Amino acid sequence: MDDILRRIAGLGPGRHVVAIAGAPGSGKSTLAAELVAAVPGAVLVPMDGFHLDNRLLELDGLRPRKGAPETFDAEGFVALIRRLKQGGEVVYPVFDRQRDLAIAGAGRVAAQTGLVVVEGNYLLLDRAPWRGLAGLWDLSVMLEVPAEELRRRLTARWQGLGQSPAEVLAHLENDLANAETVAGRSLPADIRLTNV
Repeated sequence: MDDILRRIAGLGPGRHVVAIAGAPGSGKSTLAAELVAAVPGAVLVPMDGFHLDNRLLELDGLRPRKGAPETFDAEGFVALIRRLKQGGEVVYPVFDRQRDLAIAGAGRVAAQTGLVVVEGNYLLLDRAPWRGLAGLWDLSVMLEVPAEELRRRLTARWQGLGQSPAEVLAHLENDLANAETVAGRSLPADIRLTNV
């Protein structure tokens, strides 16, 4: 983390937007929260607020694939990052994992915020419209975790949310498929970290 903090310190004055990308269960949220805690006034903006609602996913037959790139409002997310780069106050949605839904207008980046740390699976995805994010990051970090460790972490996550064994297995299959997408279809990051 020290290397990331040094790189952030070297970005200079003004607002900067840093991407923390990686597969589900790679530790993105933890690293992003640690960075925000280490930089006074920094704000964390998770990509998960742009999950499409379950009703829309069901209409499109995508409910079992929730968390895949096509199950997000990617265009809306890219627009949010552009707004963040412009500066000023920005309001954004936040995902409630317990309730499995996004809450509109639940987060705010104040006008004076200098550092915004964004975390999510597809921040470097080389696929439209996600590819539109490529020139917006002031610094990008990709977390890499061996497949077996990801499997262990994700199993514990879903068990901790009270899911049945069958539900855990379904979530696990989906998460690992999304992890393969992140590993195989992402653009290069400024910093790559192995998080075991």
